[in-house]
Amino acid sequence: MKLIDVLLFSLAVAFFIIGIHQIMTLGLGKGYWAIMLTTVFYFLYILRKKKKQP
Repeated sequence: MKLIDVLLFSLAVAFFIIGIHQIMTLGLGKGYWAIMLTTVFYFLYILRKKKKQP
């Protein structure tokens, strides 16, 4: 795993935790942004991982 892959995955996990906290305390509307960032970072991570495989 390269550094960028670790960073993308770590950001996805961090924003997922932030999003769950925001949803539990403030509601879905206030935590939606963090969940969407989670999906973006996770999809980028998966895309980079798939490109490496022959």
